[in-house]
Amino acid sequence: MDTYIAELENVFKSFPGVKALDNVSFKLKAGEVLALLGENGAGKSTLMKILSGVYTKDAGTIKIFGETINDMSPLKAQEVGIAIIHQELNMCDHLTVAQNIFLGREITKNGVLSDKEMNQKTREILSKLNIDIHPDDIVGSLSVSKQQMVEIAKALSTNAKILIMDEPTSALTSKEIEELFTIIKKLKSEGCGIVYISHRLEELEHIVDRVMILRDGQYITTMNYQDTDLKEIISHMVGREITEKFPRIEKAIGKKVLEVKNLNAGNHVRDVSFSLYEGEIVGIAGLMGAGRTETTRVLFGADPKESGQIFVDGVEVKINKPLDSIKAGIVLVPEDRKKDGLCTKLSIRDNISLPNLNFISSKLGVINRKKEKDMSKTAVENLRIKLASIESNAESLSGGNQQKIVVGKWLARNSRVVIFDEPTRGIDVAAKVEIYNLMNELKAQGIGVLFVSSEMPEILGISDRILVMADGKITKELDIKEATQDIILEHATKFDKKIETKKEA
Repeated sequence: MDTYIAELENVFKSFPGVKALDNVSFKLKAGEVLALLGENGAGKSTLMKILSGVYTKDAGTIKIFGETINDMSPLKAQEVGIAIIHQELNMCDHLTVAQNIFLGREITKNGVLSDKEMNQKTREILSKLNIDIHPDDIVGSLSVSKQQMVEIAKALSTNAKILIMDEPTSALTSKEIEELFTIIKKLKSEGCGIVYISHRLEELEHIVDRVMILRDGQYITTMNYQDTDLKEIISHMVGREITEKFPRIEKAIGKKVLEVKNLNAGNHVRDVSFSLYEGEIVGIAGLMGAGRTETTRVLFGADPKESGQIFVDGVEVKINKPLDSIKAGIVLVPEDRKKDGLCTKLSIRDNISLPNLNFISSKLGVINRKKEKDMSKTAVENLRIKLASIESNAESLSGGNQQKIVVGKWLARNSRVVIFDEPTRGIDVAAKVEIYNLMNELKAQGIGVLFVSSEMPEILGISDRILVMADGKITKELDIKEATQDIILEHATKFDKKIETKKEA
């Protein structure tokens, strides 16, 4: 007989102008991994935030270990054994790893914080999870992938029996993903029930027992993973069959739009040189720490360069800050959309108009509200962004729709080069195709597109040309016709002997 450790029955939840959950039911067994799937905006994160007490349901029932709970809150969820690892990192950057892990559960002796004991217990947790991070490390100094591992350690430190993982691998390397899967399998064997939310469908076969699918806030189906396949899963998620995962258009390459010569910035950008042409999509491949993101940040002026030259349309441009880059026609869609790409407390209208005030303001600096509104509506319509109103705050959108807002704000500019850093991180398969179509649209307009991605199929599926980076250098330039996964990995590990690149058996 199946033992259900978490049950949600007939749950409803609405936000202003949006019905997020419409009569959804859910059951989780002890010792299983249940994949909760659906497009962005399907209601996955909302459902899990209700289970973990972050949101209050409008109607419905919550049962944990058979007991009905009417007053679920984050504290109550922790008390009954529920932990959630959110898609967007939620830590205090200025505190240490140990302080973050025990935040709200601090260990004291005689009314004084016991850093020594918290550090020791943190060391034990990290060691058990095989995570190479020191308890004294300041979280803000860690890479995104290591911060994600700290989030996982924090959740598991509460000895939770119901663990919710929302896109836990989005910022992890292949090796770290393997380590996470080992942890998940160990937790399963100990009777922990795990809800696993991921858009990386290829991961499911390694850990998942059942699949539950939501669409537009409604329950669609639940299936045993071994009884289905990815084609059927995608069809249920989007309500239609996705016939082309990587749409590609042919476009004659134009003149050189961007040229980078001998760019240097610290240890992660070393003597980088390359060119980008009109109507071309160039992918930058490499392992975590290869210098891909750092290169894009220097090109955008977010980080200072030490030396090197940047040319746009054959004219050298001096880029010392993002405004210089924007004026030169180089714009960036950053990896961390929440931290670097959005003002989450401002409206969608504000986010789209902020970098474009010179287009919608008079010479006296007065904003033309009609132009502003029209610009925002055009961006929303072109990218098919799901929202209640352009006056809604950006933080109210799903991850995929937030990403579209970041892209949309640049579309009103006469940009010559658009740089995407991990553009499809944390968004669903249908939204990914829309981003690819957007990149193709820019390509068709003769704009040069440069993008960083950790997903090999994406690099191979969308790029016209590929730059491979390792240890801050470009180690290989490949035409798409000659590029293969093996060749890319060979050059991505050229100066990094610590990374295992062997394929899974």
